[in-house]
Amino acid sequence: MTINEKQDALIEDFDLFDDQLEKTQYIIDLGKKLSPIAEEYKTDDNLIKGCQSRVWLHTEMRGDRVYFEADSEPTAQISKGLVSLLIKILSGEKPEDVANADLYFIDKIGMSTIITSRRAGGLASMIVRMKDFAQKQLIA
Repeated sequence: MTINEKQDALIEDFDLFDDQLEKTQYIIDLGKKLSPIAEEYKTDDNLIKGCQSRVWLHTEMRGDRVYFEADSEPTAQISKGLVSLLIKILSGEKPEDVANADLYFIDKIGMSTIITSRRAGGLASMIVRMKDFAQKQLIA
């Protein structure tokens, strides 16, 4: 499944919900399903800067694919859900596809009405971090 196919499926999932509260709960539920990362990856280098909460992102290459894992402090349920959305869309893809991905699902699901501007800033920081890692793999 391509990044755009994953995004389209996610948009369809969000279309099932009638209001922002249900969408927010879905984001939280996705975060709860995210497997915790190993404690060794919860370092300052892996912290997402600009995020309202403490969110760690571990990145690695496996073969020719980029993989992302993330975790957050226990009280950061929405932030963990947001990073889980990005992992769902971008993890396991080729670096060039991640680096060049147009993440249109964010607008299509109405993210700006679901999260605060501070959380939107954190989401943007997560995207930058993921795309930067992918971009560095293209240069290496």
